[in-house]
Amino acid sequence: MKSLFTTSALLAFLTSSSVLAANLTIPMSFEYLALDGAEVETSMFSHQSDLALTNGVHKIAVRYHDVIDDSFSDSQSFVKSTPLIVTLTVDGDHQYLLQPADGDIIKNPKAFAKKPQISIKRQDNAAVTYNVEQTNFTENSFITSLFNNKNQHDIETLSASATGDGSQPIQALAVKSDIESATMSAPIIATVPAAVPAATAQKPTPAQAEQMLQYWWLQADDKTRKEFMGWAIKQL
Repeated sequence: MKSLFTTSALLAFLTSSSVLAANLTIPMSFEYLALDGAEVETSMFSHQSDLALTNGVHKIAVRYHDVIDDSFSDSQSFVKSTPLIVTLTVDGDHQYLLQPADGDIIKNPKAFAKKPQISIKRQDNAAVTYNVEQTNFTENSFITSLFNNKNQHDIETLSASATGDGSQPIQALAVKSDIESATMSAPIIATVPAAVPAATAQKPTPAQAEQMLQYWWLQADDKTRKEFMGWAIKQL
């Protein structure tokens, strides 16, 4: 009887252990975009820092996304890198940490956004097998997208495709307008358009709408933010 109990307990332990997942953590200044061909759902009200991963090779799309002070005014703006495709080999229930290669503090956000250098470490300091490739996926300005929304794709959609089964080259997936081609080497800084005539305006994509919300959130005072939060919670 005791032997049967021991065997059952051992089987239960092995079964539960087999479904345990590794975990990848990113800093506040990074965001997940896609995992293995599927978009990662995120919220502007809460930062998703952890991603559960099973054993095997995974392709994860992330990007640097931070708020910086404008040196020419008292306002703030967003700085974003183009997506990075991280190919990570997970070989156990380990804790992985993604961070800037030079440490936690990014001294020059705009320069870092242009060509982000990252590293992935394990909590136990063991070796990690991974590769990082920067894509050239860029976001149109709001005005460009609103006036001409043809052949445009969300960053999340492109990132999901790039982390799929690898049937298409990463660079070939990028869709660039003439404006994007001229500014592709620069970091992406979100701007807000002037008023667009109602007759020509098109509904912004979810990614563009989120950028608009983020911009106005930064411009609002504490009282307005609290009122907006109260209204937003009621919409959930």
